[in-house]
Amino acid sequence: MSQRRFHLINLALGLLLMSGSLYSGERRPTAEPGVYDSLVVLGQSAAFTGPAAALGTEFRRGAMLYFDYINGEGGVHGRNIMLVSIDDGYEPDRTVVNTERLINDDHVFGLFGYIGTPTSKAALPLVDKYQVPFIAPFTGAELLRTPTNHNVFNLRASYGQETDAMVEDAVRAGLNNIAVFYQDDSYGKAGLTGVQNALEKRNLALSTTATVERNSIDVAEAVKRIKAADPDAVMMISAYSSCAEFIRRAKSEGIDARFYNVSFVGSKALATDLWLDGRGVVVSQVMPFPGDLDVPVVKEYNALLQRFAPQSPISFGSLEGFIAAKVFVKGLQDAGRDLTRERLVAAFESFGEFDVGGFKINWDPTQHQGSELVNITVIGDNHRWLY
Repeated sequence: MSQRRFHLINLALGLLLMSGSLYSGERRPTAEPGVYDSLVVLGQSAAFTGPAAALGTEFRRGAMLYFDYINGEGGVHGRNIMLVSIDDGYEPDRTVVNTERLINDDHVFGLFGYIGTPTSKAALPLVDKYQVPFIAPFTGAELLRTPTNHNVFNLRASYGQETDAMVEDAVRAGLNNIAVFYQDDSYGKAGLTGVQNALEKRNLALSTTATVERNSIDVAEAVKRIKAADPDAVMMISAYSSCAEFIRRAKSEGIDARFYNVSFVGSKALATDLWLDGRGVVVSQVMPFPGDLDVPVVKEYNALLQRFAPQSPISFGSLEGFIAAKVFVKGLQDAGRDLTRERLVAAFESFGEFDVGGFKINWDPTQHQGSELVNITVIGDNHRWLY
């Protein structure tokens, strides 16, 4: 069966599920939420509209590439995987409403691929209340890592690890006057704390800070404040639209600094938005380079793209969704046919040091951090990524 047909079936099943049409006679005797005789249902609240839309869109595209492939091969223990995705526009209040709906109305088995720190933070009380697995959130926030949450399984490196690598790169280049531009919410503050810790470790002081509101590109005051400090480097903790606007304005104002971004910025969207202003902008990455065919999981990702979606461009975001889907499938396989949420958690915690085709994660009962991979990349000419 073709990838396109499976994708259409997945969408149709999603519409039926959300309308309640699938419930009659489909539930297994255990009544485990989201588990049917031939189906397991995941839920996702993510940004599919607004200034952060590319993040949710790319992650879901990569995840669906792998899920649709697995469904085409017969699923896992005879069950297809369905991902019900709802737009939250990167707004926490909408995330709460979506999560309540996914858990109580759609009765999903687990929550997968939430996009962002403030949105994931908003969902956590519901994750804890209903004891729902929360898998591969697209954020490096410490609040999802410490203390270890029984239901939360992180795939990517933390913002502390990313910002430490960014500061190290700047200091090695002799850039010691460092400012921070950050989104004024839990995401931005997590990144700010990471930069402050990295500077303190190197006996350096933070030059200045400036903020932007979430889902806003009103950066005029931030540019003015940063310019007054005349920094060598600016660490940026926001989404691609505000970061791109800041960089453009900063360059036009004559700020001669190196601009650093954490991976959440959305590399592909940032480079596209900046166009010619992107040259020399630094982005830390927590996934392998999506064109590096020497990495087995990347080779598999590219092969499936060529087979099923040859017009889709490669990206760090869609690769992360692909790897997250692959890890989830491994958990389903290990959990067995008699599937429950607790059996999935136990399967994840039994991974230990697990190599996902050249991308290593480490989950056990004491920590659910996942990967520690951080690479420093630079936007070169014609949107080429340099290492």
